[in-house]
Amino acid sequence: MLKKFLRHEKGITGLETAIILIAFVVVAAVFAYTALSAGLFPTQKGQEAVYAGLKEARSTIELRGAVSAVAPSTGANGNVSQVSFTIASVLGGEAIDFTPPTAPGTATGIAAGTANKVIINYIDQDQNVTNLYWTATALGKDDGDYLLETDEKFEITIGGSSNTSAPGNLLNALDGTHLLGVNKTFSLVLVTPIGAVLEIERTTPPYMDAIMNLR
Repeated sequence: MLKKFLRHEKGITGLETAIILIAFVVVAAVFAYTALSAGLFPTQKGQEAVYAGLKEARSTIELRGAVSAVAPSTGANGNVSQVSFTIASVLGGEAIDFTPPTAPGTATGIAAGTANKVIINYIDQDQNVTNLYWTATALGKDDGDYLLETDEKFEITIGGSSNTSAPGNLLNALDGTHLLGVNKTFSLVLVTPIGAVLEIERTTPPYMDAIMNLR
């Protein structure tokens, strides 16, 4: 009887040990899964941040070449009516839609009835003018659309070449009092749908020529 009882106790001890081992395995598996999930989540978020940053960088534009200006009235009292510059993609990545504004407002240089996704603003010490009217002309490689893609360059022109009241003239976009005259520092800010903002800052010379390279 004693031997049977001992054998019975051994069986119970073995079953309890098995249950405890299984419990340890289950708990360890749960902790391992939790730790793995906790590690994968920040890794995934970090990967998303890297891809977002890469997309942002590949959608950034840069200035290529000079910024030129046209002054219909020259001399020490002249003023600028048109500014032109060339842009391209920094890394040749994401295409950027440079569809220009549909039309300027009546006798102004402000975009009206627009289809443009890229906004160009003008800033100087006297005024801040938003959403200027502008045009885009492809230089060199051109596939016939307004998407700025790899190896493509667009010449952006703001304003007209004459000092008139024609719609779209840069002078008409300003307040009529503080024109872009001599010795004046100004900024053109290009805001694209995605990517970094491009700010072009220049200062007009003390004497206006008909056509100038602003430095």
